[in-house]
Amino acid sequence: MAYQIIVKKRFTSKVTKLLKYLEKEWGKTVADSFILTLEERIDTLSQQPFIGSQAGIKNVRTTLISKHNRLYYRVKGNQIEIITLFDTRMNPNRNRYAKE
Repeated sequence: MAYQIIVKKRFTSKVTKLLKYLEKEWGKTVADSFILTLEERIDTLSQQPFIGSQAGIKNVRTTLISKHNRLYYRVKGNQIEIITLFDTRMNPNRNRYAKE
């Protein structure tokens, strides 16, 4: 059974900004490669939602998309709520979902 994917505005905003940056600095090929990786990971999560590890906040899970980007999500019933994308190079104190 595949879980339904719900995407939050924060996630959409962060992905849009990241794709603009990747395309500007590294080219369209790199941006396209990232979006393909992201889509594959989300598809995997829809089939196996508990594959990610537990994050610092109750009921929030996380999975690595690339070495610089981590996805945070929550499983609610038969839905997966994709919360945000976090750049792992940023100050970890700014990540409210990380383990303390």
